[in-house]
Amino acid sequence: MEAPPDSDVLCARSVHYSHDGSPGIAGVSVAVRRGEVLAVTGPRGSGKTTLLHCLGGRLVPRDGEVWFDGVPVHSMGALARERLRRDRFGWIGPEPALLPELTVWENAALPLLVAGTAHRTAKRTACEWLDRLDIGGLARRRPGALTRAEAQRAALARALVHEPAVVFADEPTAPLHRAERAMLLRTLTTAARSHGITVVLASHDEETAAAADRCLPLLDGRPAADPTAAGPGAPGDTPEGQAACSLSA
Repeated sequence: MEAPPDSDVLCARSVHYSHDGSPGIAGVSVAVRRGEVLAVTGPRGSGKTTLLHCLGGRLVPRDGEVWFDGVPVHSMGALARERLRRDRFGWIGPEPALLPELTVWENAALPLLVAGTAHRTAKRTACEWLDRLDIGGLARRRPGALTRAEAQRAALARALVHEPAVVFADEPTAPLHRAERAMLLRTLTTAARSHGITVVLASHDEETAAAADRCLPLLDGRPAADPTAAGPGAPGDTPEGQAACSLSA
């Protein structure tokens, strides 16, 4: 196995994954540079979430390779992948998934607290991110007192608080109105570029995908840039063959 170039923080090569025999993704290859915002686009059921889970070490591909920072994620054991997700990755999905028994700042600070950061430092850092998301005044509230948009902002603060190498954002704006979507995306992309964080963003929404530097369109688990869907080795199955940001596929 040959490691990808140092400029590629994430790299997938001919990745295949099936869900109980049903295809999830088939022959997907992509390279993501440090600090890049990549949108994985396509209709529901096209394999976007499956690809994010494979890139983020939540799923192990049936075939193919996944590399992070020169390390083969696909050959890691379960504990090593768990540590990688905890220490180097951030995650935000369509549901905030906040712990109801914790305050907003405690939810946001969880990645730091789990990593052993001092309580005072973790609280200060979490509150700084909450301030950037205009919900600093809600830091002491419980999640049940938040609106859906406020809860999603708190979830974004949690994903960014430890300044991970990569943030995986799976339809993070799906539950939000247009103005809230724009605010969340602006914070995510600004943080990525100012802190050198790579973002892999899954979305079927054209306006959301437009915030990315580049798009990888999927259709039925394959790169939609490959018109023949011929599998690994086809033009759309290489980083060079990936499409520009367009949802026309």
